[in-house]
Order: sequence, then structure tokens, then C-alpha cells
Amino acid sequence: MNEFGNTKRIRRAARIIVLDDAQRVLLFRFTLSDRPPFWVTAGGECEPHESFEEAARRELLEETGIEADPGYQIARTTPEFITVEGEPVQADERYFVVRVSSTQISTDGHTALEQRVMTQHRWFELAELGDWPEAVFPETLAQIITQDRGNS
Repeated sequence: MNEFGNTKRIRRAARIIVLDDAQRVLLFRFTLSDRPPFWVTAGGECEPHESFEEAARRELLEETGIEADPGYQIARTTPEFITVEGEPVQADERYFVVRVSSTQISTDGHTALEQRVMTQHRWFELAELGDWPEAVFPETLAQIITQDRGNS
């Protein structure tokens, strides 16, 4: 039994909310054969012995080509889901914000798996998130961003 009361592996992950000058958020579309497409922030699983902050910096560079300090953690979610590799996990996801002036990103650092499943990226207005026809995770992303704006 893990700290969340189930027997699933705990998947520690850093998620990065990348915001441009217009307060749009960068999301990646995942297209898998076993479920409907969905959109998520940049980020991914922490390496063993890697802090959430270290993982955020690494994942940001790998997935966007942006080298920046992820700052402090602004949110935490603990969803259960099935990874793209098909493993049911209990996630422990920590969220960080990076603000950028350019919307140009580089996906050159994507792994072969990411190149296959991360089929698009797009800058979203916060108002679009609630009515978007495909799932956006976390479902509370707009609230997390709005709450962080109020705290900064």
C-alpha cells in the first residue's frame, strides 16, 4: 500500500505551465491508439533521485528547447491514470510556471516515443480550456493559472 492508499506505483512528475506575454498557455496534444486525444502541459516523470525542480528544468528544455528557472511549485495534483506505455499509476505531479516572451519552441529534444505520441502543440487562451472538445489535463489548469496570477 502506498501513501495514497492504493498499490499502484507512485509516478513523481514535474509539470511546467509555460505562459506567453498574452497569458496563453502552451499545451501538447497526445494521440494514442487506446484512448481519445488529450492535451497536457510540458513535463514528465522525475528521474530517480531528481527533485521536482530539477525535473521541471530538464523536461522544459527537452520538450520545448527553453532553458529557464522553473521557480517555485505553485500546485500539486495526484491523479490516477494509465501512462502512454500502458502502466496504471498513482501520480504525484508538481506544477511550476515559466513565462516567455517568444512563442517559438523546439521539439528537437523529444524522445522517439514523444515524437510518436506528442503530435501537436498549441498556445491556448485560458477561456478556451473549459470548452475545448478534447480533454485537457489537469482539468483544473485554468484555475491553477488564475490562482497563481493572484499570488504573484
